[in-house]
Amino acid sequence: MLQRAFIALTVSALAITGTTACATKKFVNTRVGEVDGKVSTLSGDLEKTQQRVNDVDAKAGAAGDAARAADARAAAAGEAAGAARSAAEAAGSRAEALDKAGRRLVYEVVLNEAKGGFKFGKTDLPDDAKAALDKVITDLQADPKGVFFEIEGHTDNVGSPRYNEQLGMKRAEAVKRYLYETHQVPLHKINVISYGEEKPVSDNKTKEGRAENRRIVVRMLS
Repeated sequence: MLQRAFIALTVSALAITGTTACATKKFVNTRVGEVDGKVSTLSGDLEKTQQRVNDVDAKAGAAGDAARAADARAAAAGEAAGAARSAAEAAGSRAEALDKAGRRLVYEVVLNEAKGGFKFGKTDLPDDAKAALDKVITDLQADPKGVFFEIEGHTDNVGSPRYNEQLGMKRAEAVKRYLYETHQVPLHKINVISYGEEKPVSDNKTKEGRAENRRIVVRMLS
């Protein structure tokens, strides 16, 4: 009797053990399946992210190529513009050289303050300067319309370089206006330029030197 009871207890224990083992295996399989699903989902997301990264890289590469192409075109345009400027400057220099080569200095007069030129800071043409210009036209003993006039404006170094350049130009323009209105010299025969304080002929440290530097130079070329 006791033996049969022991056998029954053993069989019950084995049954319980088998049931527990089956339940554990099923749980493990379920959890493994869940993990596999998550891994698959993560793998899919990773592939999509990588694809988006690849797309962004491709667009960035295309933009970089376009930018480099634009830079190359801009550089080529700049080189072409520089070449055009150089050609224009060279042509202008040749034309100026030929023009000057065909002219001959006929007469030159310098109108500084000591010779009736402009007073300090003034731009109105003094009467003495007008008389000197009248004499120049008379001395030419020819039609002034056949002569080319070059008028240079110069100043001392009192004031800023920009101011002196403008002052010299106003004085040169005053001489040009007088020649045109009084002696009917055609405007296309008169060229004016201002050097301001750039070309002194005397020492600007002295009053006398500054007076000499405040001058107009008029050249007549055939």
